[in-house]
Amino acid sequence: MRPIFLLAAAVLFSTHTHADWPRLRGANGDAKAEGSLPVKWSDTEHLKWKTVLPGPGSSSPIIIGDKVFITCWSGYADGSSDDVTRLVRHLICVSKADGKILWDKTVPAVQPEDRANGMLMEHGYASSTPVSDGSSVFVFFGKTGVLAFDLDGKQLWQTSVGTDSNRKGWGSASSPILHQNNVIVTAYDEGGAMVALDKKTGKQVWRAAAEGLNTVYSTPLVSGGDLLLPVANEVWGLNPDSGKLRWYATYNMGGNVSPGVTIADGTVFVTGGYPTAGTAAIRLGGKGDITQTNTLWSINSASYIPTPIYHEGHLYVINDAGFAMCIDAKTGNEIYRERVMENSGGQGGGGRRGGGKPFYASPVLVDGRLYCPSRKNGVFVIAAKPAFEVLAKNTFASDTTQMNATPSVDANRLYLRSDKALYCIGE
Repeated sequence: MRPIFLLAAAVLFSTHTHADWPRLRGANGDAKAEGSLPVKWSDTEHLKWKTVLPGPGSSSPIIIGDKVFITCWSGYADGSSDDVTRLVRHLICVSKADGKILWDKTVPAVQPEDRANGMLMEHGYASSTPVSDGSSVFVFFGKTGVLAFDLDGKQLWQTSVGTDSNRKGWGSASSPILHQNNVIVTAYDEGGAMVALDKKTGKQVWRAAAEGLNTVYSTPLVSGGDLLLPVANEVWGLNPDSGKLRWYATYNMGGNVSPGVTIADGTVFVTGGYPTAGTAAIRLGGKGDITQTNTLWSINSASYIPTPIYHEGHLYVINDAGFAMCIDAKTGNEIYRERVMENSGGQGGGGRRGGGKPFYASPVLVDGRLYCPSRKNGVFVIAAKPAFEVLAKNTFASDTTQMNATPSVDANRLYLRSDKALYCIGE
C-alpha cells in the first residue's frame, strides 16, 4: 500500500566527526566498525567496566566523544510498581573511561500510556536508540514525545508527535535520525505520520501522514539519493529533498516490519514480515513501479526483527528464530542456514518478557566477526564467511536478564546492554 500523503522530508545521515557511534547501527547505519575486539569474555575476562542501570530497556548505547548515552525506564513494569502513572524514562550519560554515571535525567510518561501486556513487553518502554549531532542528544519516548538534551544533561526542549496507540498496542521502536537541521521520527504508532522537528527549537517543520500502513518499527535510511523505507509488502524510494515518491517495489513481506534496509553496490536488501515473510534484492533508482525491472531476486527466508549485514558479497544475520543465515547477495541463494539455538518460547510474547523469539538485537561486524546478542543465552561470535563457524558464546554469570539491544562499537571496545546493566568489553 503506497502512501496517500507522501512523506515530505529528507532523512539523510551525514558523517559525524565528533562522535564514534552516534546512532543506531553506527554513523553509516551499516553496523560495521574498524578495530579489534575480544572473541571471548565473561564477568572476569576482558570486562573493562560494568554499570548497573536504574531500569530495563531495548535501546542501544551511543558514543559521543568520551561519553556514552543510553535510555531505560523505571517506576512501572520493572518490578517496582503496577501503577502506570509512575512510569518514567531515563537518559543516562556514562563516562566512557570507567563507566561512572555522570548524570541521569528522568522524564515522566505522558498519560494515558499503553499498559504493560502482550507484545509491548517483548521490548518495553525504552526501545528507541538516541541520536546525536555531537553537541546535543535527541531521544524519542513515544507518546511522551521527542526531547533534546545538551551533553551536560540540560533539557533543551520537548515536543509531542502524537499520543495515539496502534490497535495492536505494541508501542513503538523506530529510532530518531538526523537530517541537516531536523530530527526525524517515525511516529506511526503515536500520530500516523513521520514528523520533522527543528533540532534547535523542537518546533515542527513538517508532518507527513500516511494511510494504509501496518505497524512499522524499522528506521529509514538514505542511499543513492533515495530515502528508503520498508513497509508491509513494499519498499519505497522517496526523494529525500521533497519527500515525493520516486519509486516503489512490491515483494512478499506482510504484517509488521522491524528490520532496517541493508545497502550494497547500488542494491537495497529488504527483509521482514510476519506471518508472511520474505527477503528481496532491488536495484536502486527508477520511477513508479520498478518491481519487474529492478527486482534482482526474492526468497521466502527472512529475518523478522534483526537487520542483516552485508559483507564481501554475502548477507549475514541470526534471525529471530535462532537460525544463522548466509545468503549470496547476487543470487539470493542460501549458502547456509544453521540452527544456533532453539526458540525459547514460541511465536509471541504471551504476556511474558523474554517469552518470545530468542534474538531481537541486530549483529555488528568487526574484524571479520559477527557479534550477535541473544535475548537470554549470551552473545554469539560467528565468523563472517560463507562457511558456518561459531567462534564463541559469551555470557555474564552475574546477569540473567535479557539482552535486546544491538551492540555499539568504539575502536577496540564493544558496548552491550542488558535489562540490568551496561557493559564495556575490550582487550
